[in-house]
Amino acid sequence: MNAHPHAFIALFLLLALLFPVVLLGVARVWFRSFQPPKPGTTKLDPYECGVAPNGDAWIQFKAHYYLYAILFLIFDVELLFLLPFAVAFTGLPTGALVGLLAFVLLLAEGLVWAWHRGHLEWT
Repeated sequence: MNAHPHAFIALFLLLALLFPVVLLGVARVWFRSFQPPKPGTTKLDPYECGVAPNGDAWIQFKAHYYLYAILFLIFDVELLFLLPFAVAFTGLPTGALVGLLAFVLLLAEGLVWAWHRGHLEWT
């Protein structure tokens, strides 16, 4: 007996749709069965390391700190991408070296842009 050629795909799609629906149903039953009692004012109070909060939570700080962090991550990840090239540098073909050079030049351009715009000054 030969099965239809697309029967496996249909079965796969059925399982792909059924699996999350079953898991969501189990999670809903679990939530309804083991739901904690309704929260009161004590449970809704914020908890900050045992210290009662006071004052307003809104504070102003410089957005440049985010930019410093993002620039650090960009150039930190650059090192991660350069490490495999450094390990196998002598065995790389010319195309890989050209790609590596283009990658480094694009990142250097980003560094020059950030420097030119004054984003690297800590003021």
